[in-house]
Amino acid sequence: MQLTVKPLIETNPEIEVDVLTAETEKHQIIVHNDDVNTFDWVIESLIEVCEHTAEQAEQCTIIIHYKGKCDVLSGEYDYLKPRCTELLNRGISAEIV
Repeated sequence: MQLTVKPLIETNPEIEVDVLTAETEKHQIIVHNDDVNTFDWVIESLIEVCEHTAEQAEQCTIIIHYKGKCDVLSGEYDYLKPRCTELLNRGISAEIV
């Protein structure tokens, strides 16, 4: 007696399927260390502007202090631009890359 096993998903190798993938270019806001802004001001700004939690903002600020810079937010350019501008308006050295 011979058993045949039927696959759970039927496939047909002769049918071509086009897969459309939308690639959006991701950018980052990089905040650089300076000798002007206090830890508290940078933390407050990251919470208000980038919607960080207090813990996230504190961790980013420590990285900025010890490493010289930190990427604090990622996304599409149009989403990041007003946030980067606001950080700059607050005297924080930031750029979009």
